[in-house]
Amino acid sequence: MVSARLTSRPVEVDFGGRIVTTWGYDDSLPGPLLRARAGDLLRVEVDNQLPVETSVHWHGLALSNDMDGVPGLTQDPIAADGRFVYEFTAPDAGTYFYHSHSGVQLDRGLYGALIIDDPHEPGDYDHEWVVVLDDWLDGTGRTPDEVARELGIGAGSGDGAEDLGGMGHGSMGEMGHGTMGEETMLSRLLGGAGDVSYPHFLVGGRVPDDLMVFTATPGQRARVRFVNAGADTAFRVALGGHRMTVTHTDGFPVVPQDTDALLIGMGERFDVLVTLGDGVFPLFAQAEGKTGHGQALVRTATGDLPPQPRPRELDGRVLLGTDLAPRDHVRLAEQDHDLYHSVDMGGTMSPYRWTLNGRTHPDVPPLNVNAGQRVRMRMRNMSDMFHPMHLHGHTFALTDTGLRKDTVTIRPMRTVEIEFDTDNPGQWALHCHNAYHQEAGMMTTVSYLA
Repeated sequence: MVSARLTSRPVEVDFGGRIVTTWGYDDSLPGPLLRARAGDLLRVEVDNQLPVETSVHWHGLALSNDMDGVPGLTQDPIAADGRFVYEFTAPDAGTYFYHSHSGVQLDRGLYGALIIDDPHEPGDYDHEWVVVLDDWLDGTGRTPDEVARELGIGAGSGDGAEDLGGMGHGSMGEMGHGTMGEETMLSRLLGGAGDVSYPHFLVGGRVPDDLMVFTATPGQRARVRFVNAGADTAFRVALGGHRMTVTHTDGFPVVPQDTDALLIGMGERFDVLVTLGDGVFPLFAQAEGKTGHGQALVRTATGDLPPQPRPRELDGRVLLGTDLAPRDHVRLAEQDHDLYHSVDMGGTMSPYRWTLNGRTHPDVPPLNVNAGQRVRMRMRNMSDMFHPMHLHGHTFALTDTGLRKDTVTIRPMRTVEIEFDTDNPGQWALHCHNAYHQEAGMMTTVSYLA
């Protein structure tokens, strides 16, 4: 058994000499790295020292429903000064993370990486680096709750029944895509940038003025585990002077693909292998469609970072999760589906409403299933914003490639079909992993009837 304790509480974080007050787990940003092996029992006690209720969701793990950490659905929220013990078996090896599932608390420091090791994996690399990406505004003059109120979340008195599918963003004002600059041309791959402007983008909890540094020697191989813990930002990631070989996404192995850069939606995780050159190289996380970036440093020699650290690889071949194919041994068994569901995503910026099948949570009808079924689901994005859609308690396969994931980024006016087996009874959230879209209504449940 692996035991751990997380204390959610107000903390101070040093951003290169600027101290910001936020909420976090213990004193670290990201929160403590949790690690176990596939098949281990994890027991994590959460001590809530925040002034409000909270929760912890174990993103990507198909665990028992009562441990999934969604307040009001799978558990009562953890009260201020309260405690809750999460205890579950880690079913699959891979790169995962944990985060609050209460309101927009994800957009503070309430997240951390969770690594489940495969004891049979060869480990043919010299270094392993866990790289958590984030967008940041808390403590810089606004809080996420204030941003949500400015967007209009919680405003209005409608029952959520309006048909908002296909409606555009409208006027975004100060809460729009940020100052337009040369970096915003990169938004073309996703068709949009997000709804919130951020003053900082973090790599490993650090701003570019206070870089995280990874050290190695030339010729060594590094396994890099990327986690996008951001609330509203997709990241285009590249290591200057190198190509990356993508080996896993959302915990599952893929047919290795070489790429210059990788586009990571909120909630997605990717593992890559890199053979390191000789020098000093920027590990660069461009905020897709926004002005700004996060950055770390990979050092295999003495010397300084080039004065223009933005890697040209960002403009080379860029892989999305939907470009990958699974290894044969993780494909779902081929069979006809027993049940078909259709989910349409829609929304508008004014009023700020994000919908599934024309309604907002909690008024979205559940997607009913029975245990022992193969379910096919069409997810059709009828809006002009990308949506990283995340299904709790299950992994799914993209029907066109068989790729296994739990979070898939769906571009505007695109359709993705998935299949999954109903082998984990309970009430499971299905939602957009943009924290503000979720809070504004883009969420429903996959509900087991029997």
